[in-house]
Parts: sequence; structure tokens; C-alpha cells
Amino acid sequence: MKFNVDKCSVMHIGTRNIQYTYKMNGQVLQQVDAQSDLGVVIRKDLKASDQCAKAYAKASRVLGMISRNIRYKSREVMLRLYKSMVRPHVEYCTVA
Repeated sequence: MKFNVDKCSVMHIGTRNIQYTYKMNGQVLQQVDAQSDLGVVIRKDLKASDQCAKAYAKASRVLGMISRNIRYKSREVMLRLYKSMVRPHVEYCTVA
């Protein structure tokens, strides 16, 4: 399997980790503090605050879109829209 070195990176997890420099095909891999994979943000300190902030921002955008575009805002309609369009963004890979 061939790897694209430009898309590869290294994340050193832990405080006592010896931060070695890794190379692939003669190129030094970049070091990152956070990485996103399949929509899940992983930080080197393994805290979920970035993932929660991302979920909150996405849910806020969807709520704004609903409030701008939906004229008939009955309780039933708003509850269905929330459950189908907002809640999945809040619940996806966040700490409950």
C-alpha cells in the first residue's frame, strides 16, 4: 500500500512521551496537536472540548437555518425538525 506522505502526520499523546521525529520516504512527518478522522476531533491531551465545540457549532447552524426558513412553527413541527436535524449533530461522538 502506498501512503501519501503529505497527508500523514504524527501526534504525540501523553506528557512524558519522548517526541521522536518520524520520517516516511525520507520526508519528516508533521507534528499535530489535533486531528480529525471521520468527523471526530482527537487532541493530544485526549480532551473532548474541540469535538463538543464542533458539534455545538454545527447544531447552531442547523437551528439558525430552521428558524430562518420555517414559517409554521408549531410545537410538533419544531420537535420533529429538532429530533431529525439537530439532535444527531449533538449526539454524534460527544460525551454524554
